Amino acid sequence: MTDSINIEKIMKLIPHRYPFLLVDRIIDIVPNKAATGIKNVTFNEPHFMGHFPEKPIMPGVLIVEALAQTACALICHSVEEEAQNKLVYFMSIEEAKFRQIVTPGDQLHLHVECIKSRANVGKFKGEAKVNGKLVSEAIFTAMIGDKNDKSDS
Repeated sequence: MTDSINIEKIMKLIPHRYPFLLVDRIIDIVPNKAATGIKNVTFNEPHFMGHFPEKPIMPGVLIVEALAQTACALICHSVEEEAQNKLVYFMSIEEAKFRQIVTPGDQLHLHVECIKSRANVGKFKGEAKVNGKLVSEAIFTAMIGDKNDKSDS
C-alpha cells in the first residue's frame, strides 16, 4: 500500500489540468482496489462565479468528476508502465445521489473502490464525504483506451 500521491504525481498520471483537475492528493491506496482522493474546495475556483454568486455551492457533477479522477489516478498508478499513451474514459454513471451541499472551505474525501474489473473496463463505487459525513455517491464505469484512438461516435 502506497501512503499517498501528491499533486505532481497526479498530474503525471492523468491529463487533467486547472481548472478541471479536481484532486489535490490521493491517500490510502490499495493498487487495483481502492483509494481516497482529497479535494480542498476553495472560493477562487471558476465555477463559484456562477454557481451561485450569492451562495457558492460546488456543482454535483464536479463532485462525481472528482471521484472519477481519483479512480483514474488509481488505475494509472496501479499499472503505471502500461498506462503510458493511455487515457481513462467515462462510460457510465449510475445511482448518483447528492445528499448535502459542498461549499468553499470544505475538504472532500473521495473514496473509490473497484467493484468489478474485466479486461480494460472497471466499475467503481464512489463516496464523497466532508467531515466524515456522506455528501455524494455514485457508481460509475470507466474504460482504458489508447490516447491516439479515434472513434466514429
